[in-house]
Amino acid sequence: MSKKENKKDRPKDKPKVNSELEGFEMEIDSFGEIKTSFDIDKLNDFLNKNVEDKKLINREDQERKE
Repeated sequence: MSKKENKKDRPKDKPKVNSELEGFEMEIDSFGEIKTSFDIDKLNDFLNKNVEDKKLINREDQERKE
């Protein structure tokens, strides 16, 4: 029988990230709370600037604001 690999035994490889988010880390603690190394407002600004919201593509009220 094979031994199951424990998550703590795996090496932590850091993923490639955008240069604006260099040093960003995210953890979920034992209570289920998300802990990040960046301010939430900074993350939201980055996402608003770089990611298109698919739900808002063909909305009329979004076209008027632009």
